[in-house]
Amino acid sequence: MAYIVDRRLNSKNKSLVNRQRFLKRYHKQIREAVSDAVSRRNMTDMEQGDTITIPKRDISEPHFHHGDGGQREIVHPGNREFIEGDRIQRPPKGGGGGSGSGDASDSGEGMDDFVFQISQSEFLEYLFEDLALPNMVKRQLTTTDSFETRRAGYSEVGNPNQLNIVRSMRSAHARRIALGGRSRRRRLEILAELEQLDESETERRELLEEELSRLNVRLNRIPFLDDFDLKYNLHVRVPTPSPKAVMFCVMDVSGSMTQDIKDTAKRFFFLLYLFLKKNYEKIEVVFIRHHTQAQEVDEETFFYSRETGGTVVSSALNLMGDIIAERYSPNAWNIYCAQASDGDNWQEDNERCHKALTASVLPMVQYYTYIEIGDREPQGLWRLYEHLQSDFSDRFAIQRVRNNAEIYPVFRELFRKTMEVE
Repeated sequence: MAYIVDRRLNSKNKSLVNRQRFLKRYHKQIREAVSDAVSRRNMTDMEQGDTITIPKRDISEPHFHHGDGGQREIVHPGNREFIEGDRIQRPPKGGGGGSGSGDASDSGEGMDDFVFQISQSEFLEYLFEDLALPNMVKRQLTTTDSFETRRAGYSEVGNPNQLNIVRSMRSAHARRIALGGRSRRRRLEILAELEQLDESETERRELLEEELSRLNVRLNRIPFLDDFDLKYNLHVRVPTPSPKAVMFCVMDVSGSMTQDIKDTAKRFFFLLYLFLKKNYEKIEVVFIRHHTQAQEVDEETFFYSRETGGTVVSSALNLMGDIIAERYSPNAWNIYCAQASDGDNWQEDNERCHKALTASVLPMVQYYTYIEIGDREPQGLWRLYEHLQSDFSDRFAIQRVRNNAEIYPVFRELFRKTMEVE
């Protein structure tokens, strides 16, 4: 059997084709390793690549070998202890040279698990595989540097490499017809008359031949191709609709939100940010924290500043609606929101939350996700959101999270590919 190995090198002296084939072959093992990495890595390392370990049992190759039994005659070089006919005792159980396990030994050779490195882009590809952004739309940027070149007909000026040969020859042919049409018709008339003249009409023949000579000179002076005939393909740069998004991160920072709950929320926010960044050319993030009052803050304050007091969720929703109306028009932005909370809210505030969401938030967003963190029984906020989910099923989703290990499965559940994305 012949094996063909592609050894063409990419810029880093690695066989790119063979690497892609390897990643495809061990797709399941790499997918599991990436999933495990999400739960054990720090948020600052989430966007980097990873070291993947594949157990040796998963990379073993099938091969032919002799089975037990039968009669074999084998000559082993360097044998000084046995001769033909001697019986060799079987080695005791548990011994051996260590070729079958990965444990360390003082003799023999071991077999380690296969370890290799995947890049940042490969890590993100496996991280967000089979996921889709619901209702993703390409918006037209008012101020953009995103252009594409489109054909816009033909021009009489341009670069030689843009010359349209067919159009140029067609124009030259039309010009020659227009300039020499009368002369050609007169030449045909003279030729027909010359055929009908008798040999005695020499004077008339000489006049016609002289006129025919002048017509031929005139026709030959018409150039085959003139500068006027040259036509060039015209290309113009036009602004193109570019996908851009804004991500609203809304988190409760009241006294009931412990630092562990905030760390869990941070993992969810960061996964969503990476997912949006993978799908959009331009993305902005707005951090809104709230207790009894809501405030737009920077990232450091959002995750690490401590607050005490009660919880009024409607203050954050109203602030988000005001920011959307002021800075992020739905006609130009894809708007996404992620809210994290432990479920606490004043009972009197639930009605205000319902009004804020249905009036100024949900009609404007592409997708709204809510995760409730903790082991407690669902609170009033959860029951309110369950009711909204039935009314806005295409753009509103809720999930419960108990610990960091559930973040990635919950994230995949929220963004699994269940619909066609524009």
